[in-house]
Amino acid sequence: MSDNAREFDVIVVGATGFTGALVTEYLCERYGIGGTLRWAAAGRNETRLSALRESLGHKAESLPLIVADTLDANSMGELAQRTRVVLTTVGPYARYGSELVAACAGNGTHYCDLAGEVQWIRRMIDAHDATARKNGARIVHCCGFDSIPMDIGAWFLQQEAKHRSGACCSSITLLVKAMKGGASGGTMASMMNLMREARADRAVARVLARPYSLNPDGEQRGPDRGDQRGIRFDEDAQSWTAPFIMASVNTRVVRRSHALLGYPWGPDFRYHEAIRTGRGIGGWTRAAMITAGLAGLVGLASFGWSRSLLERYVLPKPGTGPDADAREKGFFNLEQIGKLADGGRILSRITGDRDPGYGSTSKMLAESAVCLAHDDLDSGGGILTPAAAMAAPLIQRLTTNAGLSFQILD
Repeated sequence: MSDNAREFDVIVVGATGFTGALVTEYLCERYGIGGTLRWAAAGRNETRLSALRESLGHKAESLPLIVADTLDANSMGELAQRTRVVLTTVGPYARYGSELVAACAGNGTHYCDLAGEVQWIRRMIDAHDATARKNGARIVHCCGFDSIPMDIGAWFLQQEAKHRSGACCSSITLLVKAMKGGASGGTMASMMNLMREARADRAVARVLARPYSLNPDGEQRGPDRGDQRGIRFDEDAQSWTAPFIMASVNTRVVRRSHALLGYPWGPDFRYHEAIRTGRGIGGWTRAAMITAGLAGLVGLASFGWSRSLLERYVLPKPGTGPDADAREKGFFNLEQIGKLADGGRILSRITGDRDPGYGSTSKMLAESAVCLAHDDLDSGGGILTPAAAMAAPLIQRLTTNAGLSFQILD
């Protein structure tokens, strides 16, 4: 079936969830209903879908609604055949996403999600990459705060380095300079499920431990070793640093991008992420507190009884999130340090104008779907990354519409 014969450009799956509702609100405000973007909202419950449409006001009264179940292969197949792009917020994806990826790959339908589940993404690569390539389906995971700013940011910095110096960076370090916003309930649920799987299956634990676990088969070796686990002093930033909880996802996505793009940054390219905490005793103390907190969270999540307590009493619940005021007051500020082979450096800043887990993430995901539907992309099909699939067109959309900025610091 040709793209032009399909009923919709984008279908939002999981539209009645917290993040899904933010995506539908954004699409309604930015693109309207029945305009150049033909889109629909999908979910399991017709009553909740109708309530969502009503909450969007008079302008959304003609928004098409689709009742569909992500665990039903036939339902997902029918849905995938109706649209050019599927956008899904239904996680944990390891529980609820596999049938939809299979349907999109098999029907040549583009796809984007918020998955940060490395073990599941590896399964999707193994199961569906060949089919997606054959059918021209761009399956793009990690289209939220993990991992668009980092993945697209690395590509952006390398493009600028090549333009300014004639050579790409041999290494990039991304540091989280500042960030305001609560943890995503969906992200925490995915993390708990990941820990549950790793505890039950050593093969999953091995996938999580490998720095190049998302690279194509036969290309899972390189100069990077493990993610940062303790306190380090970064000589280039002249700052103490602490481990960044999302580095285990982002770093692997960036390395897969490099592989899918044909290793344009060289076979010895290195990539690293951490949280910048500052100089002196204050910086060291902040790094120590973050490191201890992260170690405690991972430790408690590793055992069934303590994981259950975390999920019940401590962590935010999936489907919940901050109110509009908190989302609007949130932000993120990241910096990249690129090192050239000749000893030179190139610095960049990446910022977002909303909280990373919800406000910015919902806009990034929505613009990814529109980019897949409407923009002229050079990439073929397959299990891709944001940079390998969309790169420059997505940067244009993010900076124009979604409140992100990518800047070189002279």
